[in-house]
Amino acid sequence: MARDRFSTATRLRLLGEQTAARVYRSQNRRQARRSRLTGRAAFLALVVCSLVVALAYPMRQYVSQQSEIAEQQRMAAEARERVEQLRDEKARLQDDAYIRRLAREHLHYVLPGETGYTVIDPAAGRQRRTDQGAADRPWYSNLWDGVDSADHENKQ
Repeated sequence: MARDRFSTATRLRLLGEQTAARVYRSQNRRQARRSRLTGRAAFLALVVCSLVVALAYPMRQYVSQQSEIAEQQRMAAEARERVEQLRDEKARLQDDAYIRRLAREHLHYVLPGETGYTVIDPAAGRQRRTDQGAADRPWYSNLWDGVDSADHENKQ
């Protein structure tokens, strides 16, 4: 039996078994490492997904609020521009010459000693006066049209 133990065939068989055991153990270790890495990777993926889900709504709110801020800034700039225009208009309205010019253009006023003329376009005369827009006619024409239409309604 002692001889069996030291025979070449026995030695090779033992060496093969030992090698097979080492290979089996190393494979088990690799698989254990792989499963640990897979577990770590799964945990990391879970943490990343949780962060994405947790930050998605606040990020959407942030982007939405940034667009609202930009819109409010645009509206404030437009309001400042409009205030400047109104200040300019107020300054012009303080000037008597500007007021006279507006009265002459829009109200068809004339200065004492001047003769006012109203030129009627023959093409427009063929159309009814009511076809013209109220802004295209002088103010006194609109006034008389209002009086005429009120009188006409009372007669019916």
